[in-house]
Amino acid sequence: MLWGFFTNRRVAVQSSDKTMSLEMRVFLEKRRVPTRASWQAAVDSLDLPLRLFANLDPIHDTGFSPSEIKGLKSGFEIYSEPAHAHLQNQAELRKVVGSRDWCISFRWGRDLKECACIMAASAGLVRFCDAVAYYPDDDLTYDLNRLLEDFRACL
Repeated sequence: MLWGFFTNRRVAVQSSDKTMSLEMRVFLEKRRVPTRASWQAAVDSLDLPLRLFANLDPIHDTGFSPSEIKGLKSGFEIYSEPAHAHLQNQAELRKVVGSRDWCISFRWGRDLKECACIMAASAGLVRFCDAVAYYPDDDLTYDLNRLLEDFRACL
């Protein structure tokens, strides 16, 4: 479970006083990449308290994207690119990803609000776009229920 791994990683980071980033990759068909409004509606349909950046452009934005979680300022880094860059030498993952040709990657530091934002944003994509969420550090694929569980654990 991401929460346990994240917690252990967070403790290690705190003791070494270094910042470490973690990453979630979400694979989907490029033609199904939502607008910001559609993505927000998908998050809202899950009753998650995430507000995406009002000017978010999921295809073109790169770097930090501010957001709010439970009314608190937070955010995450976002990157969007063809999926093949992340699937080389990943035969099993390629099978799971199937025809999903696009990847939206999220990065965050040790802040649990940032983690919650990413879990909620990923859940919206999984729900609305038939996406596959993948956590490379543990080689884990996340379904909607697991994303929601880890979202709650981050809060």
